[in-house]
Amino acid sequence: MPDRDVLRQLSQDQLIELLEDAAKNWLAHDGLWFQAAERHYGMEVAIQLDAEAWERFTVIEARRIMRRHKIEEGCGLEALEQALNLRMYARINEQSTTRVDERTLRFEMNDCRVQAARQHKGLPDFPCKPVGLVEYAGFARTIDPRIQTRCIACPPDPHPETFFCAWEFTIPEEET
Repeated sequence: MPDRDVLRQLSQDQLIELLEDAAKNWLAHDGLWFQAAERHYGMEVAIQLDAEAWERFTVIEARRIMRRHKIEEGCGLEALEQALNLRMYARINEQSTTRVDERTLRFEMNDCRVQAARQHKGLPDFPCKPVGLVEYAGFARTIDPRIQTRCIACPPDPHPETFFCAWEFTIPEEET
């Protein structure tokens, strides 16, 4: 078991910085893994492998968030909104949620660390939509199996400057 006394000695600000560093390290590892897969197998296979990994990881992440924060399965869009704000991505990316109506939640990734780094290097957006479709739908379904996910835009789709990707989560009328 890790020595929790070391963590207990840290200030709240130090713990937040540690969490942000962990999120950056997690994302760096994800990116390096992807680049290695792309070098060995090409972009198409790397995206397939990434989607396969995310299909499982997103469920694990959602379940851990639910357990830690006592979010019950089937608690609707409020629970999904809470859980989205507790993901690792939320520590290092700028994101926002908007309630469209009582049955619909819109999520936007306003500033994505991966895409911003690519822009800074003069590269086109990374085509993450195939992975995003698996990731966001799986996360939402784990929180509440009634939730349906629709991609509004995700690279390689064109998108406005205000977000890199946007998703809509809906609970059908007959399910509310």
